[in-house]
Amino acid sequence: MWSEVVLEELARGDQEIATKRLELISELPLLAINEAVEELAQQFLIKSNLPPKASDDALHIALATVYQVDYLLTWNCKHIANAQIQKKLSQISMQSGYQLPTICTPYELMGD
Repeated sequence: MWSEVVLEELARGDQEIATKRLELISELPLLAINEAVEELAQQFLIKSNLPPKASDDALHIALATVYQVDYLLTWNCKHIANAQIQKKLSQISMQSGYQLPTICTPYELMGD
């Protein structure tokens, strides 16, 4: 699954490589950014230790949470795959009636 935020990130950089990245996700379902997603992302930014510059990260996490995605895979260990931040995000999610997905790197998901 992907979202408009992912689309924007994949389109950055070298045009030839960006085109290949976009082709890889072209048949995956799109998660729409709706009012519930925007509200949860705002709560993440207001109530957690995510910095304001991490608004796209907050959207990624809110999308996965609202759409009840089981796993959110990321290489972003500064703001997303960060145990200290995740603890607060989990509390905020529960207060909003959601369950935070398991957030980890692809290596962590694969295990040994």
